Order: sequence, then C-alpha cells, then structure tokens
Amino acid sequence: MGMELKKAIDQISKDKGIDRDMLVDTLEEAVRSSVLRKYGEDMDVEVSYNDEQGEIEVYQFKAVVETVENPAIEISLDDARKSDPGAQIDDELGFRLSIEDLGRIAAQSAKQVIIQRMRDAEQEIIYEEYKDRVGEIVSGIIQRRDKTGWIINLGRTEALLPKEEQIPRERYKRGDRVQAYLIEVRREGRGPQVIVSRSHPDYMVALFKREVPEVADGTVSILGVARDQGSRAKVAVTSHDRDVDPVGACVGIRGSRIQNVVQELRGERIDIVVWSPDVATYAVNALSPAVITRITVDEDEKMLEVVVPDSQLTLAIGRKGQNVKLASKLLGWKIDIFTESRYGELHAELQTLEQIASVAEISVDRLLSSGYDTMEKLDNATDEELLEIESITEDRIGDIRSAINLLRSFRASEAGAADQDEDQDEDQDQDETQDAPEAGTPDRGEA
Repeated sequence: MGMELKKAIDQISKDKGIDRDMLVDTLEEAVRSSVLRKYGEDMDVEVSYNDEQGEIEVYQFKAVVETVENPAIEISLDDARKSDPGAQIDDELGFRLSIEDLGRIAAQSAKQVIIQRMRDAEQEIIYEEYKDRVGEIVSGIIQRRDKTGWIINLGRTEALLPKEEQIPRERYKRGDRVQAYLIEVRREGRGPQVIVSRSHPDYMVALFKREVPEVADGTVSILGVARDQGSRAKVAVTSHDRDVDPVGACVGIRGSRIQNVVQELRGERIDIVVWSPDVATYAVNALSPAVITRITVDEDEKMLEVVVPDSQLTLAIGRKGQNVKLASKLLGWKIDIFTESRYGELHAELQTLEQIASVAEISVDRLLSSGYDTMEKLDNATDEELLEIESITEDRIGDIRSAINLLRSFRASEAGAADQDEDQDEDQDQDETQDAPEAGTPDRGEA
C-alpha cells in the first residue's frame, strides 16, 4: 500500500507538473485535518510522510500529569508508565495512530482536500506559464462557443476569443485550428482565464516579427499599426540600417513575407508605410497612393489640412473613407482633405473675411468662431446678430457694411473687365478667321 502511494505521488508530480514536495505537504495537511475533525481540535498531532516506506505516519502527543483534565492532550503518570516505564511528570509522550482508524468520512474529506490542493496548484502553474507568454502568438483548436465568444483548446488549458476580439465576418467551426494573440491572463475563482485576440493591432506586429527576420532582430522597427480588421491595414516601419529597405524587408521577394501575414488574416490588405519624424512627410506616406499637392500643419490642434488634385480626391479618401481614416489613426492626427478647386475657394473666402476684419479692426477668428465663414453670411446678418459678436460695436458694424459693399463693387468691376476682355478676344478671333486665306491658296509673296 505504501509503495502504491509513493508511485501515485511520483506519477501525479510528473503528469501534472506539480512540485513533489508540495504534493507531500498537501497530503500531510489533509491527513492532519481529518484526524482533528474526527478526534477533536484540541489534539496535538504531528503528521509526516515516510518517503522510504511510502507511508503516512500520524503521532498524537500527550503531556504526563498527575490529574488528567483534558484526555485529548494529557495522560496520567500510571497510564504513561504502561507505555514508557521511565515516564515522569511533565514529560511528553507520542502515540502512533493508525490512519485506517479515521473512517470512511474522514478519508473522503482528506481525499477532497488533496484533490482541491492539486487543482489549485495546477491552476497556479498554468497562470504563471501563460502570464509570461502575454504578447505571444498561441495556437489551438476551436472547441465550443458560448455567449461571450469562442473557447479554444490550447492543450493544458482553454482560451477565450471574445466577440470584440474577432475579425469581422470571420467564421469558425468546431475542430478548426486557429492562431491568436495572447493579450491577458486573468485570475478567476474557477481558474486562470486566458484571453486571446485576432483583431488586436499588436497581433499584426507579432506576425511580422515571425515572418520578417529584420523585424525580429530589431533592424526594422514597426512604429505604428492601424487596422480596419478583415479589410485593410497600414503599418508604419523604419530601418535602423541605411542599407536595409524597411518596405522591401517586410514585403519580401515577390511579396512572399507579407503574403504569409495576409493569408493568416484572411485576405486583409496591408499598406507598408515609411515612418518619418516630420509629420507632413509621414502624412504623405500614409495617404499613399494618393498624390498630395499641399499640407498645412496645425501643431496645437494636431490637425492636418491636405490638398489633393481634384482627380485624386476619391483615391485619397478611399472607399467609405477608409484610406484617410486609417492614415489619421496611424498618425494620431485629424486629417481634413480638400481638392485644389475647393481649397482655392475657401482660401479666397478667408482672404475676403480677413480684409473685412482688418477694415473693422476686429479679429477674423471671432467672425469664424461665431459661424460667419463667408462674406454672404456676414452680409445677411442683422445688426442685432452682429452685436452679439465679442468686441463688435455699432460703429464697427458700419465699417463691416462699408467693407462688404466696397469688395462687392470691386468684384463686379473685375468681372466686367473680364467679360470685356473675353468679348475682345472673340472679336479678334472672328477677324483672324475672315482674313485667313482659303485652304490650298498660297499667301501673297509666296511662290
């Protein structure tokens, strides 16, 4: 029986990966608890495991006294000398107990304590193992689905792939093998809860580290990832070696490296963007393949005004605004995109407002913040509405009206002059047409 217990301890320690000494301590504590539960909490009991014999030894200790008041911890001198003829008052004698005398209920309690302690130890081992693997890619098999997401069997434990961490429109079924990014390990009453993700931006970083040696060894760094999971992503890279092209390293020969990442993400398109410390240059790279003609940087508001040719607007914005949204997320800046024609109109309107504000000696920002971003809105406003603008007085309202009338007259005169020039050009074209020789007839003076 003893050797069977020893083999069981060795086998459990090997199969479960639990420290053998911890198992022995658990066994001793379980037996001690059962003894005290059966015979009383007052007993002075010592439990030890004899590794050579493979047996649990239980000893009860009693003090030798003249008058016994508590039989659980005291023994009379006469009774003590029956076991040890040399016993004296105040001596302490140990008596071996047989664990077979504990009874079925006590034995069952000991078994439950051992099982629970083993389970706790195994869970602690799993927690420590996976806690140190946060940030790694793990692989497992889809086992089942519950209300929070998919349960993945990782071998020693299970992982949860929550709904919010899945790639949209990605479908799974039982038995599918999947890879995911380990993002968190939680301590819970029923055991450690391993949380994984397939939509996390760092999952893409981990995939590139696996596929691209230059990223794994630090020659190429990934400085930003923006994902529209399952559809498109932008990855910002830079090289710490001037001889290594970061884009080429990530793409690989004939796109072999990046294609492995794309396949793992079920066809998610990936744009590799060259990072730059200059935000304007970085923005141009992030908005590729659109052509950028002008960028205005507002450092305080972290906002970019980007001007593109009229024909490039759709390309710059992308389908459903995807391209500009991903670029904005990658940079961490707000991006407003204008066509050249629209920007010219807005710029001309702003110049007009600046001229009006200058005449009235007020700030153009106050006009804009009050919602008057065009001369027409300002002209249509009543005096009462204009007086609500800070620093506007009745005298300045008169200046504003005068400036608007002056600018309108100037624009009308410019338009009239332009029409007159256009009429003269048309008349000149007609005269040239009348004077032109007929086809096939040589001009005078020519042979």
